[in-house]
Amino acid sequence: MTLIPNPAAQIAIFAPHGRDAGVAGAMLREAGIDAVVCADMPGLENALNDELGAAVVTEEAIATTDLRKVAVWLHQQKPWSDLPFIILTQRGGGPEFNPEAARLSGLLGNVIFLERPFRAATFVSVVRTALRGRMRQYEMRNRMMELRESEERLHTALLAGRLGAWELEPATGQLDTSEMAKRIFGRAAEDAFTFHDMIASVHSDDRARVDAAALETFSTGQDFVIEHRILWPDGSLHWVDVRARLLRKRAGHRTHMVGVFSDITDRKAAEGQLRHMNELLEERVAQRTAELKAAHEKVLVEITQRERTEEQLRHSQKVETIGQLTGGIAHDFNNLLMAVLGNLDLLRKRLPDDPRITRLIDSAMQGAQRGAGLTQRLLAFAHRQNLTVEPTSLPELVGNMVDLITQSAGKKIELTLNLGDPGLPLVMVDANQIELALLNLVINARDAMQEKGTLSIEVDEQESRGDLDLAAGQYLRLAVTDTGHGMDEDTLRKATEPFFSTKGVGKGTGLGLSMVHGVAAQLHGALRLTSEIGKGTRAELWLPVTSATPVHKAVENARTPVEEIVSTSLTILVVDDDALIAMSTVDMLEDLGHRVIEANSGDKALGILQQRHDIDLLITDYSMPRMNGAQLAKAARDLQPDLPIIIATGYAELPSDSALDLRLLAKPYQQHDLAAEIGKILRGNPETGNPAG
Repeated sequence: MTLIPNPAAQIAIFAPHGRDAGVAGAMLREAGIDAVVCADMPGLENALNDELGAAVVTEEAIATTDLRKVAVWLHQQKPWSDLPFIILTQRGGGPEFNPEAARLSGLLGNVIFLERPFRAATFVSVVRTALRGRMRQYEMRNRMMELRESEERLHTALLAGRLGAWELEPATGQLDTSEMAKRIFGRAAEDAFTFHDMIASVHSDDRARVDAAALETFSTGQDFVIEHRILWPDGSLHWVDVRARLLRKRAGHRTHMVGVFSDITDRKAAEGQLRHMNELLEERVAQRTAELKAAHEKVLVEITQRERTEEQLRHSQKVETIGQLTGGIAHDFNNLLMAVLGNLDLLRKRLPDDPRITRLIDSAMQGAQRGAGLTQRLLAFAHRQNLTVEPTSLPELVGNMVDLITQSAGKKIELTLNLGDPGLPLVMVDANQIELALLNLVINARDAMQEKGTLSIEVDEQESRGDLDLAAGQYLRLAVTDTGHGMDEDTLRKATEPFFSTKGVGKGTGLGLSMVHGVAAQLHGALRLTSEIGKGTRAELWLPVTSATPVHKAVENARTPVEEIVSTSLTILVVDDDALIAMSTVDMLEDLGHRVIEANSGDKALGILQQRHDIDLLITDYSMPRMNGAQLAKAARDLQPDLPIIIATGYAELPSDSALDLRLLAKPYQQHDLAAEIGKILRGNPETGNPAG
């Protein structure tokens, strides 16, 4: 099989007014993205093809332009293709407030609106998100080619086995048949052959038996398998073997029947003529039946698998796109919160001791910290929060939470626990995240029961043989079951999507289940939900078991007092491409009494390290253009092997195979977090009081 490779992603830019095209092209080329500028509408029309990654256009450039050719091209796209458009609008120009934007959305289809002004990083992030979606479409194209070739192989097998394929939609009587199927019923390939023709061909003595078998299939869903006589248009008598199965194409579509015909006239004739060879004939019949069954299991299994794969691919594309966008937003929001928290922290120290001012600052910090909690939920959905995994006893973890679970559920809810065999294996998890996930499931169950009902929590061991959401292996299953109002099929399908909630405005963020889903996926497990209206919901958290033994951590020495850190003045190199974050970090460090040198890129930081050898500590952001924090750390260690390094990150994006000894500082951080990390470095070499290297 020959797969079509993914083409080099190219962006078409149509922004004929002012400097927009040049600026946008420069931003993309600097980010390593190929871009072509279209001078006019014919240029954009000529750029439209299946290999184009996305199109960036300004709203004013197409506001009064004839878009009919573009619309025709979009309408004629192949089934796998849905070219993304990024519309650059003025502030407040999104489809919620702008009828023209709404019209463009309906005309162009796959549209992302980006309001100006915007940061270069935001623009590049949106373009990359669109390109990732386009790459998924190319994967869909390859997958469709695979399925098409599979169908061709199946067609060849049917011809080789002289099997006639057919498909019937009972509700409408629409019958589709292959040429071989028509031949089995005595028709030529060009002849019409309807459902009425097929029924009329059944021998009158076999009609009742055929009707009874069909009724049994439609009543129970079991396979339709029967042999009966048919009359050809020329009046000759033949035997046919019919095998079929009921299938549902997609949710909301009507049931249809798919099957195969096999001409068994010769076999039936042989049975009448060669009764004395009954044993040999039975053996040959059994062999033939097995061949038919194998071929049959292969119109039906591949069709079912194709439909399931297509549905899963569509869902994964949707979740991937939302996850990428959500993770980027949470990362940027973390940076903003860090600047707010850091400056409020310093402001509280410098302002007069006024209770009212202190209360206002504390309230502002609490609000910012709640925002930080929200970003953690967003990052959990995007699979990007920083996890600290270690071997953990799941029954012990749940048992230690009983008091908290009871308080969260309420007095009117009956709690039942079944924590399984004490000898259950351990799981490799982040205990804090699992506790938070369990608490989210308990709160959801409480709300679904309206604070009255039965809440059951169980832990047991299960095996997965490998399916769409779990690799093969052993797992512990943490199940939370309630007797609440339950969810219908549509609600259950959307339950783990971010921001989806049935609790009403102001009563939930819609991030609880998406956070649990994200944590489970990041731990190589899965969240599975089942529900029935009026009977309740069951949430299962599957976590892979581990043979590792628990790490008994020694009690850490007492925290180094802030006074000791302040009295130890270090020369610290701070690297961050965001001026706002860099300024906040520098202020906090200088307030602690350290000497600070600032650089806004990895290249400039390396230049400083080449010229100066008195740097005691390097603190760098991870997510930076051209050279990220991990790459900078490796280059810095090549220059100064003993240099202590702290990497600040908004989410878990460090390579898991990194051999560097680096300390991580989670964003958003405050002054006491910086002081604590520096204190750990100071304690690393207690004899000299200098940073450990």
